[in-house]
Amino acid sequence: MERHKIILATIQGEDKPGVTATLAAVLAEYDAYILDIGQADIHNNLNLGILFQTTEERSGDILKELLFSSYELGVKIRFRPITDEAYTRWVSLQGKNRYIITIVARKITAQMIASVARISAEQGLNIDDIKRLTGRISLRQEENGPLASVEFSMRGTLEDTAILQRSLMDLASKYSMDISFQRESMYRRTRRLICFDMDSTLIQTEVIDELADRAGVGEQVREITERAMRGELDFTESFRQRVALLKGLDISVMQDIAESLPMTEGVERLMKTLKVVGFKIAILSGGFTFFGNYLKSKFGVDYVYANELEIVDGKLTGRYLGDVVDGKRKAELLRLLAQVEGVDLLQTVAVGDGANDLPMLSTAGLGIAFHAKPKVKENAKQHISNVGLDGILYFLGYKDSFLDEEAINRSK
Repeated sequence: MERHKIILATIQGEDKPGVTATLAAVLAEYDAYILDIGQADIHNNLNLGILFQTTEERSGDILKELLFSSYELGVKIRFRPITDEAYTRWVSLQGKNRYIITIVARKITAQMIASVARISAEQGLNIDDIKRLTGRISLRQEENGPLASVEFSMRGTLEDTAILQRSLMDLASKYSMDISFQRESMYRRTRRLICFDMDSTLIQTEVIDELADRAGVGEQVREITERAMRGELDFTESFRQRVALLKGLDISVMQDIAESLPMTEGVERLMKTLKVVGFKIAILSGGFTFFGNYLKSKFGVDYVYANELEIVDGKLTGRYLGDVVDGKRKAELLRLLAQVEGVDLLQTVAVGDGANDLPMLSTAGLGIAFHAKPKVKENAKQHISNVGLDGILYFLGYKDSFLDEEAINRSK
């Protein structure tokens, strides 16, 4: 019986076409068996690792051929023998849970990387891979220029999920970055339905406040809102009282407001990208269908569920039609849409900023609190507080190099 050897070859040097092909051809000539392979390129510098198995008899010739080929290619190669015991231990680790931590910020600093790596290690996780999701970074960065994102792939037995998530959220606040922590699974890469709140999420305003100001009842509406936030009124009763104050407002005002809605940073890029990659998009809002339908037309949204204002003779009556879309209803609608689209709840995403978004955020496979109130951030597993809505693309695992920006910009 032939004795075998396991060898790890590590290759470093200037990246150029043909390096991997040439070295793999040497291994092929001697019928070597590839056990693992990995390659990374940083600033045109190649880091290639090949773990291979060969016979004791052929190992000497392989190493000599690899050394000669590497010299001709202008790269450095190092070898390290791996024992059967070490290899068996390494194989056994693949059964451990895998996790993904994503950082999104205006600029990635060494302190951010160091802090995330330290906290993860303290909780029993080892880094398998780190990759940049965003494009190459210009030295002349503008304050609202392109985002920077880095994704860590980790493996291990997690000590305490709650402690890790709390520590990561503290880091996010401290260093003005956004962090996502997710369990790696097939569902993370196959998400197909995303549900958005509208007011203060897709748009940078609360439409009912805009309507109230135009109706001359802004202060009264805000007072009712504050009472509801203090717990003196439930959402449905506060909504009924606020809508009643809008009685007599002409619908031309609604159209005027719709056409001047301030869009949230990153919303257009996000919406276009989601459509191109095949997402179904829904707006689940405690606001009004009139404005949800305006956004539906603008961005190609598939579903809109919001509150219908009663209109008679071109004016608001101060009443609404049907049931109020509150937090409970949003979660129910998310489940319904998942059934309609034939996707698992783990394949869904929900995004919102308010307390009435929490039920759908906790129901979705990925729930993201977006520039949310403190209570919402405390109760949501993921949140974005420093960048625009297109930061969600990196939480979903997309790389800029994967996205066809020309196709995205052509989409409607």
